[in-house]
Amino acid sequence: MNILVLNCGSSSVKYKLFDMKTKKILAQGGVDKVGLKGSSLKLTLENGDKVILDGEILEYQSAIEYILGVLTSEKYGCIKSLNEIDAVGHRVVHGGEKFNESMLITDDVLHKIEECIEIAPLHNPPNLKGINAISELIPNVPQVAVFDTAFHQTMPEYAYMYGIPYSLYKKYGIRKYGFHGTSHRYVARRACELLNVPYESQRIITCHIGNGGSIAAIRNGKSVDTTMGFTPVEGLLMGTRSGDIDAGVLPFLMDKEMIGASGISTLLNKHSGILGISGVSSDMRELLAAIENGNTQAILALNMYNYRIKKYIGAYAAALGGVDILIFTGGVGENNALIRFEVCSNLEFMGIAVNEDINKATRAEEKTISLENSHTKIMVIPTDEELMIASDTMALLEISLE
Repeated sequence: MNILVLNCGSSSVKYKLFDMKTKKILAQGGVDKVGLKGSSLKLTLENGDKVILDGEILEYQSAIEYILGVLTSEKYGCIKSLNEIDAVGHRVVHGGEKFNESMLITDDVLHKIEECIEIAPLHNPPNLKGINAISELIPNVPQVAVFDTAFHQTMPEYAYMYGIPYSLYKKYGIRKYGFHGTSHRYVARRACELLNVPYESQRIITCHIGNGGSIAAIRNGKSVDTTMGFTPVEGLLMGTRSGDIDAGVLPFLMDKEMIGASGISTLLNKHSGILGISGVSSDMRELLAAIENGNTQAILALNMYNYRIKKYIGAYAAALGGVDILIFTGGVGENNALIRFEVCSNLEFMGIAVNEDINKATRAEEKTISLENSHTKIMVIPTDEELMIASDTMALLEISLE
């Protein structure tokens, strides 16, 4: 069974085509700068070589048509016909309270995704454009929506509610939703597979950390808390997002800087976090280079970044009543041994102890990095959201055919 996975962002479309019998990636790549100057399709060939195909790609249907054309092309293609695509799985960022699992896309599901646009105005519209494009281009192919928020719908009410009038929750749906759910679910399951322990009886903390980042507390296979909230701004210090901040700061800044709601949103989402503190960059590699040169603001930014992660690990260990498995994933979590070490340092009292040599040698690979006598297994698990989406798509397709 061949499943195409699409991730439509604000100006991009990423794709992977899987042969789910072997879980082999048949093709992967993406279109950048949809609707902007300099748009192109970048693909990775089977031998690892990169190819860039320039073109004027004005909207999402054109982008996806371009991708489908490349998949079936004589030079770069891996299938002879679009009939070889059995299903398409879509990353959909926000499912609100309407979806607690992945769904086969129907008119009713589409309508409910549209209803979530109000709470995800930047993310759900491009997701819907990808779904509609496939409906136009290969109309008989079943499609599945896999929601970033669905995994966190198991959070208890006391964990997801905010301390504002309950009437505002009922009126506007203001509550913690959480994001990165597909990633948290994948790495937690994969860790249990590797350790040969039952997923349904573990206390797991998953740290998806990169330019964007979130941590999840998972008990017995269910998310019970996560750091991102109503929007992806809450929680950890991120590349350009502020993370947790006193709500009273916002009207104060709006008054002092004479900016409105849009301006404060841009400040918190685009100009804060590591970039805002360091004044250097939102990229961790550039931040570390500045630290080597003695940049004190860069040092402060890294200390804040690490501290927030450590603090939430402690909080979630308390919420779970202990932790059996601690997982690092995401661009930073998978590749930065120093940050993993600093985050775990002085947590030995919780049973968290890193093997420094193994940790230093681990980069973007599945590896246990804890000491043998560590009560908590500490693991690095590269995330694979696309494979999780493809797996959900295949499972739902098989159910629908029964």
